Amino acid sequence: MKRMVVLIGVLFQFSLAAQASYLLIPMDENQTNHLKAYGLTYWVLEKEVEVDWLLNYRGGSFMVKYQQGIENELIVRGVSYEVISDAQSNQIIETLSSPASNTDIMKLEKYPKIAVYSPKSKQPWDDAVTLALSYAEIPYEVVFDDEVMYGELPKYDWLHLHHEDFTGQYGKFYSMYRSYPWYIKQQREYETSAQKHGFQKVSELKLAIAKRIRDFVSGGGFLFAMCSATDTYDIALAGQNVDMVEGMFDGDPADAQLQKKMDFSQTFAFENFIMEQNPYVYEYSNIDTGPPKGRRGLREDNDFFTLFEFSAKWDPIPTMLTQNHTRIIKGFMGQTTAYRKSLIKGDVVVMGETETVGEGKYLHGVFGKGFWTFYGGHDPEDYQHLVHEDPTDLNLYPNSPGYRLILNNILFPAAKKKKQKT
Repeated sequence: MKRMVVLIGVLFQFSLAAQASYLLIPMDENQTNHLKAYGLTYWVLEKEVEVDWLLNYRGGSFMVKYQQGIENELIVRGVSYEVISDAQSNQIIETLSSPASNTDIMKLEKYPKIAVYSPKSKQPWDDAVTLALSYAEIPYEVVFDDEVMYGELPKYDWLHLHHEDFTGQYGKFYSMYRSYPWYIKQQREYETSAQKHGFQKVSELKLAIAKRIRDFVSGGGFLFAMCSATDTYDIALAGQNVDMVEGMFDGDPADAQLQKKMDFSQTFAFENFIMEQNPYVYEYSNIDTGPPKGRRGLREDNDFFTLFEFSAKWDPIPTMLTQNHTRIIKGFMGQTTAYRKSLIKGDVVVMGETETVGEGKYLHGVFGKGFWTFYGGHDPEDYQHLVHEDPTDLNLYPNSPGYRLILNNILFPAAKKKKQKT
């Protein structure tokens, strides 16, 4: 009798599999591991299987044609899923396609090839994007000055900027860390790299890097940057015709007319900002609203930013980039925490903001044929991450809405065209 029960159970499972048409991966509060769900979706795309991204449906869920191998992988990775019939799938498509509903379906067709711009030597801080990629099991390659200068960026679809200082001031860590071995080693490595590529100064090399990244985006690439890689990137482009760097960084003084010579027409996101010219101040400009400037009484217990809701049918890009299971997200600091709204260009889409202090947290824009996203702060699950602190263990935060925003950007380049309405 026991064998008969087991046999019936097995046959029942086979029957369900035979009837199953789709796997629905919910991304609302019912998902046990949001971050690994992105990795699973990337893995499916690597298998050349298309995925439907259900915008504004249950937190931005995913739906894929049923395959036993995919279901097995969902189980192995601990990702919640539902097996649904063809009729249920058609009903979801019909509902999401309705003009009365702020929902839509974006077809993901090809996995993007990912690069992270980061020094090859170990840094005294971690990086939220590489943590997210590693935890979600999404492959990436590390590139740095050599790869960029040798023209290798077009090999990739998506580029993340590590917490780099594109102004050539070594992160403005001079005041606090100039005698530390890691600082001395980094300065030596950067100067060697600049000379290798024919530049007298590190600031000149970093500007050349910034311009090549600009060309990568203009040609159709996808750029994602966090923390100080965001404002220093724009600062480098705006100051490309002036010496912005003091003598302790490059051997000669900065131009006394620095502020007047800034060219804001060259930047992606910011304009009319004022440079912080004191090399002993741990800040680049007034773009950043984080300490020691601004933020007017925000603390860890009351620091939140709000994601805007966009029209899925008319604004699919910001809709994809803001998919989440909550619209209110914990704030977090960094060398660049957030952006003064009065300095954000008019054509930039502010996707997340802390309204009470007038700061943008999550920005998006178009440049040429490509797209860029800037995300303020260092680590979405570590409010004030310091140099030499241990990296965040994402096993403790599998449902992090702040980290979800990073992974939305990972899948964004996979979206090629909308599913035909039925």
